[in-house]
Amino acid sequence: MLYEQIATTCIADEALPWLPFGPGRLAQIKYFKCDPIRGEVISILKAPSAAQLPRHHHSGTVIVYTIKGQWKYQEHDWIAGPGSLVFETAASRHTPEGVPAGGPEIVTLNIVQGDLAYLDADDKVVAIENWRTAMEHYLKFCRSNGIEPLDLTHFQ
Repeated sequence: MLYEQIATTCIADEALPWLPFGPGRLAQIKYFKCDPIRGEVISILKAPSAAQLPRHHHSGTVIVYTIKGQWKYQEHDWIAGPGSLVFETAASRHTPEGVPAGGPEIVTLNIVQGDLAYLDADDKVVAIENWRTAMEHYLKFCRSNGIEPLDLTHFQ
């Protein structure tokens, strides 16, 4: 494929389903792109502000833009709210938690490169997510729910 053949694309939000995500499936995720070339996942995550996602380690960089609600990492003093951008360096570890005073729900746009390794209390890896596992999760959900999947790995 020549670069001239790669078109600028627009993926409509309503064309993609919300999938259950994380422990207890309290959160939901909507995948927009699962890029095998850069090892990148672009998604929107929404969760109740009372939900706490597990501690995790990033092998690559992460950019999180907060659309709604407030959240923080236990390891940091800041609180991210609507309109804030968080940039996470590669090889960093965090324990995310919602800030209930910021409203009942948190919605973020996430650009994640590399692996996201979920850790237990002893820092043992209990699950790994990346572009491939995200795409598998999406395809399985589509099959189970009679949805015609889009090829989220393809650049047209």
